[in-house]
Amino acid sequence: MSRAGGGASHAKLSTAEPQDYAAIAAIWNDVIRNTSLTFTTAEKTEADIAALECVMVARIEAEVLAFAAYFPFRGGPGYARTAEISIYVKPDRHGAGIGLALLSALEGRAKESGKHVLIAGINTENANGRGFFERAGYQEMGTLSEVGHKNGRFLSLTLAQKTLR
Repeated sequence: MSRAGGGASHAKLSTAEPQDYAAIAAIWNDVIRNTSLTFTTAEKTEADIAALECVMVARIEAEVLAFAAYFPFRGGPGYARTAEISIYVKPDRHGAGIGLALLSALEGRAKESGKHVLIAGINTENANGRGFFERAGYQEMGTLSEVGHKNGRFLSLTLAQKTLR
């Protein structure tokens, strides 16, 4: 796999701006259309991105390489300090450390905003994703069997969590 120019040390991490929303949607929609990493089949719009609680990007110059976001885990005030996260890196940038750097920045932002626990939902078949979150300090808490359905198959979801200290 080629990595065109620069890894995490060259990428600028920042809060997403409205001009980033189309690039974020393009990254996410590629995952939605072409993988089972996410179980949804509904593509994301710029309005969907704008509605997320917190979105951060990694970029080199104007190119968005990756994004990470957190959003409510469940409804109701009892869950206000818990958030679910999504993070996706462009395929040609995998393995450069951008994802871990971006996730760390998102965790810092979440902690600053009063979040206590972050939850990652990972397709159980996604060994790379499970390893990524394990390296980032997330602990697998359990698996929900066959809760997703995509491309004619039932899919299972592993939940991993990290307590922000």
